[in-house]
Amino acid sequence: MHALAVDRQTALARVIAVTNDKGGVGKTSIVANLGGQLAAAGYRVLLVDLNRQANLADDLGTRGTSVDDQGEGLLTGIVLEGRHPLPVAFGVRPNLDLVCGGTRLEALTPLMVSKTMGSPGSSGQSSPFLALADVLAPVAEHYDVILIDCPPENFILTDLALGAARWVIMPTKTDIGGLVGMTLVAERFAKAQQINPSLGLLGAVLFATGTKATAIHAAARSAISAAFGGQSPLFTTVVRHAERTAQDARRLGKLAHELEAEAAQQPAWWVTLRNHGEPQAPRLSATAASVAADYRELAYEVLNVLRSMEQAEQAGAALGAAGERA
Repeated sequence: MHALAVDRQTALARVIAVTNDKGGVGKTSIVANLGGQLAAAGYRVLLVDLNRQANLADDLGTRGTSVDDQGEGLLTGIVLEGRHPLPVAFGVRPNLDLVCGGTRLEALTPLMVSKTMGSPGSSGQSSPFLALADVLAPVAEHYDVILIDCPPENFILTDLALGAARWVIMPTKTDIGGLVGMTLVAERFAKAQQINPSLGLLGAVLFATGTKATAIHAAARSAISAAFGGQSPLFTTVVRHAERTAQDARRLGKLAHELEAEAAQQPAWWVTLRNHGEPQAPRLSATAASVAADYRELAYEVLNVLRSMEQAEQAGAALGAAGERA
């Protein structure tokens, strides 16, 4: 059992759960765009949609396509506890693959409740909440990063994600709802560490807020510090609010950096006016460039923090080994 746990931990060292108990705080947008930025930089990335609404399918333009199984493959893999190969939609973008979510995941909550009630809770038996870890472990070696999009207001599925993750990124808005949802995640985080001791908080991200609202950001930092026992791992990157770009992304199934490229190539507004007699597609908002820049900065910062954390762990392990030899 110890060998299995060590192998699982090694395989899942780059699995990141993106979670907040509150909906509408940017979880899916961050998963999609952070994954897209990392993939564009040459990293092999897998996105896992654990949400019955499957909003990742909208952001990536896969809803209703041949790869959209509405979460059937993920559900089957968890039911069979990793004994069935995980269906992966390959090449959603270059270097970017997807495990689809959808309405079939509705069955996961009662299934996990049943498994939990039937578990004797003995120390020799694996927790039911390691089922997603068992599903992801066989495919994890093919990816540099795996990002899990967690659903809101469902602690059962959140616990599944936390059981599989090595790290947590927590988006939040600066309103009361987002900060309360973050506090609830902190409570789940502490409980999840009992079955997944390697789980750590990579950082929190302020979403859809002003980039210069320093007083509001300071208040959010204090709330994060209180929720996580005196630490305030808040990324410096802030993802700004841009409603039009968010609408364009969902309408077209495009990521922010893809909208940025298309917006740069569209004709100038005066050309559109001059040719008003010709049918024109809706213009893309120029704010896509600013939003894409935010996600580029976030991807860069996440990689740096992740690298720093991993180097600290390696140094600690080397020091411990040297102490044992001494």
